[in-house]
Formats: sequence, structure tokens, C-alpha cells
Amino acid sequence: MLGWYDRAARVLPWRIAPGSDERPDPYRIWLAEVMLQQTTVAAVAGYFARFTMRWPTVADLAAADDADVMAAWAGLGYYARARNLLACARAVVADHGGRFPDSEAALGALPGIGDYTAASVAAIAFGRPAVVVDANIERVVARHRLIETPLPLAKREIRAALAPLVPDNRPGDFAQALMDLGATVCTPRAPACAVCPVMADCRARGRADIERLPVKPPKKAKPHRHGLAHWIEQDAAIWLVRRPDKGMLGGMRALPGGEWGDTPPTESGIARVDHGFTHFDLTLTLVRRAAPAETAGAAAEGVWWPLSDLDAAGLPTLYRKLVDKMMVERDA
Repeated sequence: MLGWYDRAARVLPWRIAPGSDERPDPYRIWLAEVMLQQTTVAAVAGYFARFTMRWPTVADLAAADDADVMAAWAGLGYYARARNLLACARAVVADHGGRFPDSEAALGALPGIGDYTAASVAAIAFGRPAVVVDANIERVVARHRLIETPLPLAKREIRAALAPLVPDNRPGDFAQALMDLGATVCTPRAPACAVCPVMADCRARGRADIERLPVKPPKKAKPHRHGLAHWIEQDAAIWLVRRPDKGMLGGMRALPGGEWGDTPPTESGIARVDHGFTHFDLTLTLVRRAAPAETAGAAAEGVWWPLSDLDAAGLPTLYRKLVDKMMVERDA
């Protein structure tokens, strides 16, 4: 795997190329790993570049305004990650003098860092022989060892199969090699087995059902919820509020509106969008409200935002969809 990685490693903005004398920056490794959770490399690259340009060190990020970070994160989804990002950066500065701890256990004790991220940072940034298992590595090992136990129960078997293979020398490169193998060769569909560096002893090679591995549990039907959002416009600006820190889209700027529930609203609205979250689907209907009387009681919780500068508001994708629809209606 290491020999293949030396030849075929992907070039990524947070990665140190194999053979380089440069040392990995734990901050950049950690930031990338948090951003990459449940997100693709293609989606993350631009966000990573903007974050590291604006906040080049963990101390810079720790000192950042919450609203600025949430706005910069807008569009990446899973917004609890952004809140955890700030909590972790501030803990590193307050409790570790601005330096990430170098052990898997100490990393795992930081806010928002789970087992995978702790192992990944320990291996890649500090050369610790940690067992790193992301979705790509999960797929590679499940196929190579023909592990047919369904996920999530298979995770224990996958870790047990991988643990004795982790080398003391270059464990970070080994982990990244497996990630790259899963991303470019041992892909979910139509894996390129003929060019796989470990094809010789892969137990799933040649099987017609190789794409079935790793075995996933049956998908559960997601509930469908409904909600209202309010379009309150005055003097070429709209009223935006900040959602509560806890809960869906916590801490993000948004259009005002009520709670989301199981019953569709009785108002027809001026626009509507459908949006999928991890655990439910949502239909959000946009209704026009008068201004400024209806915002007076919430004056301390919101802001008039110029329509000409909506990109700077950092609206999450759900609300940006609604705003874009409304702007098309206004311009029609």
C-alpha cells in the first residue's frame, strides 16, 4: 500500500505529499477531517481554502466571531460540526497552549472529536500507529477480507482486521493510502479491481456481488415535516433572524418562521422548497409578512439584511433555496 501511495497519492490542499520533508500541520489536518465528515473532497476544497486564508491558525479560529464562522460554513451542511469546530479550537488554545495534543486519547477528549477524527489526526499529523477507519477504508477492508456482517456491526470486525496491518513507520501515509484506494480504485460502483495493488489476496475479487460490500442495513423511511418561513421586506432589505444555538441549523442566520411539524400549513405561500436532512425530509413554504410591526418584538434577535448583499449573510442551503426562488419571482 505504501509503495502504491508513493506513486498514486492524490494531491489535496491539506495533505503533505509522500516523501516530503515538510511536517503535517495538525490544525489543517483536523480542519479537513471535520469538514470531510459526510461530505465529498470536491465540496470541501473551496471551504478549506477560504477558512485557512481567513483563519490560518487554530488561535485565529478560536478568536473568531461565532456568526462569522457559521456564515463561512454555510452550504457545507451538518452545522453542529461548525459549532464543535469553534469549541475544539477554543479548548486547544485554552487548555493546550494553542497546540493540538499528539496522542489519540488526548485528541479524543477535545470537544467534537470522535474516534475517527482522533485516530486520523494522531496518525497523519503525529505519526501515531492508530487504526483509522472512514467510509472508504471500511469498504476496502470489508471487500478485501470478505466481511459480510451488515453495518454497523461489521465495524468491529473491520477494525480487528485492520489493526495488525497498521505499520509503526508511516501510519499516516498508510491510512491515506487506504482512503485513496477506496476513493479511486475500490469505489462503491464498478471497482477497478484490475489495477488494485492488493488484488492478489482480495477475497471479494471476481465476485459478481462485490458492490454489495460492505453490507448496509435496510434504509428506513424518513418522516416528512412541514414548516413556514416569513418573507419580511423593507427598503430593499429582508429581516433575518439567528436560529437557536441548539437544534437544526443552530446558530445560523435564517428567515424567521415557526416550528416544523407533521402537518402542512394552510397558507399557500409565495414559494416552496423541498429539502432533505439526515433523519427527515422537509417542505418549507414561504409566506409574505408585513413590516415592520411584526418584527418589532424581535428587534433584538434579528437584522435587516440588504438584498444586494445576501451572499455575505451565510444562509444555510435550505433558506438560500427559498431566497433564490423569491429573488427570481421579484425579478420576473
